[in-house]
Amino acid sequence: MSRTARNRGGPRAESITGARTGLTQDVRGRQRRYLAAMLVRTVCVVLMAVTWNRWPVFAVCAMVGGVAIPYVAVVVAQAGWRQQRGHRPALTRAHEEPAERVLLEPTLILPPERNAAG
Repeated sequence: MSRTARNRGGPRAESITGARTGLTQDVRGRQRRYLAAMLVRTVCVVLMAVTWNRWPVFAVCAMVGGVAIPYVAVVVAQAGWRQQRGHRPALTRAHEEPAERVLLEPTLILPPERNAAG
């Protein structure tokens, strides 16, 4: 049996579950979004440095982008996993009522006493 992936270039299979993406895929996606944002920030800083004397208004806009993008990138990267959580189906059936809660009191179980004489 070959371990190579079949149909690698073909269309992806449809998902039949409402399961969210795995943690590894989520982290990889967040890292890519953060990297893209930092690349845009780098372009903003370079544009600011290049255009400072010639077009100061454009340079100030690029500077504002270079300052604001890291904050936005971190907030977006941290919010990724929580945004994917959807409605979780109830464990009980719709027509059944949930069972009442039972309060359990802690008890102390002592070992049986041994006879001192024996």
